[in-house]
Amino acid sequence: MAVMKKKGGKDAGAISTASLPDVIFMILFFFMVSTTMREQDLLVRFTLPEATEVQKLEKKQLVSYIQIGEPSTPALRAQFGTAARIQLNDSYKTPQDILEFIASERDKLSEADRAAMTVAIKADQNTLMGVITDVKQELRKANALKISYAANRGM
Repeated sequence: MAVMKKKGGKDAGAISTASLPDVIFMILFFFMVSTTMREQDLLVRFTLPEATEVQKLEKKQLVSYIQIGEPSTPALRAQFGTAARIQLNDSYKTPQDILEFIASERDKLSEADRAAMTVAIKADQNTLMGVITDVKQELRKANALKISYAANRGM
């Protein structure tokens, strides 16, 4: 029987790490460009109604969101009840607070972008129309006339 012997003591060549920083920076750049940061913590739970028409918003930084729905966690439901609540930024507000909210959102924008500001209403499909009407009346008083309604895409 022949015994198999390894020929020579050749080592594998060293792996070049010269391009490693370039690869790391490309991956970092990709994730910085492709991810978005959550702007608000959702305090309300909502199921969006089905949409019949869909229109894409061009500049998302010009959109201010008003969420309407029942409190999202059991602790919040115990404290605030199960009735629909209005969330502006990270807290519950009343319809009368919308005027101040719109003014502060406009102040964040440049003069050129203020006319293009859009208010998106994300309301639960079971929200009473009276709450939506109150919100729309306050938006009218605040002269926020570009309103978008968020919904799931219809099939």
